[in-house]
Order: sequence, then C-alpha cells, then structure tokens
Amino acid sequence: LLDNSAEADLWLLNSCTVKNPAEDHFRNSIKKAQEGKKKVVLAGCVPQAQPRQDYLKGLSIIGVQQIDRVVEVVEETIKGHSVRLLGQKKDNGKRLGGARLDLPKIRKNPLIEIISINTGCLNACTYCKTKHARGDLASYPIEELVNRAKQSFQEGVCEIWLTSEDTGAYGRDIGTDLPTLLWKLVEAIPEGAMLRLGMTNPPYILEHLEEMAKILSHPRVYAFLHIPVQSASDSVLMDMKREYCVADFKQVVDFLKEKVPGITIATDIICGFPGETDEDFQETMKLVEQYRFPSLFINQFYPRPGTPAAKMHQVPAAVKKQRTKDLSQLFHSYNPYDHKVGERQRVLVTEESFDSNYYVAHNPFYEQVLVPKDPLLMGKMVEVNIYEAGKHFMKGKPVSDARVYSASITRPLGKGEVSGLTEEFIHTLQNGTNWKAHPSAEIPVKTPLSSWMALELPWQQEGGGLKILSVSLALLAVLVMFYYGGMKTEL
Repeated sequence: LLDNSAEADLWLLNSCTVKNPAEDHFRNSIKKAQEGKKKVVLAGCVPQAQPRQDYLKGLSIIGVQQIDRVVEVVEETIKGHSVRLLGQKKDNGKRLGGARLDLPKIRKNPLIEIISINTGCLNACTYCKTKHARGDLASYPIEELVNRAKQSFQEGVCEIWLTSEDTGAYGRDIGTDLPTLLWKLVEAIPEGAMLRLGMTNPPYILEHLEEMAKILSHPRVYAFLHIPVQSASDSVLMDMKREYCVADFKQVVDFLKEKVPGITIATDIICGFPGETDEDFQETMKLVEQYRFPSLFINQFYPRPGTPAAKMHQVPAAVKKQRTKDLSQLFHSYNPYDHKVGERQRVLVTEESFDSNYYVAHNPFYEQVLVPKDPLLMGKMVEVNIYEAGKHFMKGKPVSDARVYSASITRPLGKGEVSGLTEEFIHTLQNGTNWKAHPSAEIPVKTPLSSWMALELPWQQEGGGLKILSVSLALLAVLVMFYYGGMKTEL
C-alpha cells in the first residue's frame, strides 16, 4: 500500500457538490494531479452535475450510477484514453438505485458497515445541487438490504449505519416504506450490535411517527435521528422549497422526545439564506435555545451555481458571517451532557479517538463516550460509569462487575481485508487468471491480473469536501485493487 500519493500512477478522485469549498478542493486536487503528471479518474456529484466544466475536459469520469464500472474506466485511462460514463441505469424503464450491494468492498472501519438504502430524493430544494447529480428517488429492495446486513454481521461487524440523501423517503418508489425496512433489519441484528439511522427530512417522517418511535426505542437501535430544519422561519423554508413548516419539525421532535425519552435529535441550519431577515434569524436562534440540540451542523449559505437560490437576492457576506458566528456561540453556550456525570451506561466500542488516547464508544442515544484503550473492549458492548463530560463527549470507566457483550463470534475483518468476496472471485485471484465479472457489473474482461498500477485515494475528514470515496465508490475501488493484482492503494 502507498503511504505517499505522489508515488501513485493514477488518482481516483471523488467529489461532493454540497458546498463551494468542497468543489474548490476537488478542483485543486485535479490540478495537483495534473501537475504531477498523474492519470486521473473523476467520480461523484461534481462531474455528474456539470460534466462540461472547463477543468474537467479530457478527463475520465465515472457517473454516480456507474461506479461498478470503475475497473473498465481505470483500465482505459491507464492506456491513455478518456472515458465518460454518465448514463442512468434502468430496468424495464425504471430507474435503478446504483451499484449492487453485494459487490466486494473494504470498510474504513471493519466494525462498522455503511449501507445506502436509496439514492436521490423527492425534494427540489432551491439551494441544492446534489439533486442535479443524484436525480429522483431510487430505493434498494428490502431483501437486498437485509442480506447485506446479515453478511456484515457474519464478517464481525457490530454496528450498521443506514445512509441516503433522505432515509425517510425510502420505499416510496417501490411500494414500501422505512418502518417496514427497519423492522426487517431489526430481526437480523444480533445481541451486542446496533443500528444507526441516517438523515431524514421532516415531511417523510411525519406519517410514520408512531412506528418510528417504537423502532427507535428498540434496544438494538440507537435512539438517534438526524432531522435537518435549516431555518425556523416559514418564509425562508418556503423560499427553500423545503415542503414543511416549522410546526411540522416541532411536531416530529416533540413527539419523539415524548415517546423515546432521552432521544438525540441532530439538526442542520443554514445561516444567511437569500432573503433571510434579522427577524427570521432570531426565530432560528429561539428554536436552538428551546431545544438545545446536542448535535448541530451550522452552515453559512453559499450560492451553488445553477441553483434557483443563486439567482435570489443575496444576504451580505458580512451579515451571513455574523449570523453564523452568533449561532455558533449560542450552540457552545450550553453543555448537553453535564447532568449525565455519575450515570451507569451501556456503550458499544467501535473506534479509536483522533488523539489516540482513548477508544470511542456510543451509548444507546448515540452520544460519544470515551473509554480506556483496552484492546479487549474493541467491538464489545460494556457498561461504564460516566465520570466526566465535555461539550461533545463523556468519559466512562468500565464497571468491574459488568457483563461484556460481543455481537459476533466471528473475528472482524482486518483493516484492508475485503468484504463480500465470492469463492469464484477468490479462486480467480489465487490462480492469476482473468476475472469474469458478474453480468450485472457490466465490466468487460480485457487485462490479466498481472497488470500493475497504483491508485491514490485522498482522505479528508467528514465536513470537508473531498472524501476517500463515497460508500459505493470505495466498494468498487476494491475491485480495482484485486483486478490488477499488485495494485497499491492509499486508504
């Protein structure tokens, strides 16, 4: 594996188009690759939404629905060709969600499986550019999702994250809904393992509140939900075309707080949306003061080219900056976990802290708890006594008489080990012969496994623009590594 991206022959760059800084970072990475005389393959929402940008000319592109053809694209790019796959996948005229769920992948954390349950969304928010790339809602069948979860647990995973542009909208295109999926998944979760649900917009969770409260109260489901409000002004929400009002958001939050005591509600807020008045912003400040969200994602509005919001009357930059600062100060004025010092909590340990001084665990409300770095705790569920609290975390000490739960008797895959390899695929690797892809993967066989190449996959922490790869692209990058036998990858 390469530790230095400068040594790679080809850079595979994934992109996010949510914010300007993310796209700027993507553009800078392309420039850096070209200056280093590297071959370049681009993926993600930026090239999908605007493939004719000048800085993308002549470069190979993998569309957001074509990531299972990464082998083909990389192979042709290495030969000096430019390949662009940007079409929509369909089955009998119906749009498909994207890459197959059962393809081999490398997990960033061998203990955590990230499953995309659907792609695209039903909204048409005026500030959002992602819809241009991701399109309308396309959901994966329940059976495929459950099978992927079961396979993950068989590989030693102890925590599953469900993700998508909007989990609440799941199933509306295939005649089912999110609660139906979640109850099926809950049946597959072993003792000692947990399920975390991703972001859902208010309109699509309102009609399922009763069932969602029951599911979020289940002992193997984190009592956690990310519900973006974006603004507490109905006029701003209308200009955003968010398809709900502040009362709807409050109804969801109030109901879940009542039915699921202790639930963690995370939310997003955009400061300085076009037309936002001081009165509008003060309503948002009051909402945060009322609910004191323990997890709050604050975003200063950036007009995304090509979106309706970019053509609206803009709030002055200095005002946007000040509002962002004021909201941040309010958020940091309260400590949500101080009252939990002295509690005994059950936590699941899944990773190491950034400073490498602790292991990171989460309690049933998906609140972060730092525990001692005892290797015996990793991947286990254990009881701890909370002895300290900070703004974003608590610290816990394992209870001596506590029972330790292990989600699986299976050893988790090692870092860099590949998930989901079929016996046929493994046999191919061992014998060094050409790999014949699954027909649905649409990857023609051209090159022997003895071919050598290197891939550079930049990694930037969450919140930045360029990710190592989206879940789906990371999944297919693994195929490239094994297809070329000796490929080196920076992960």
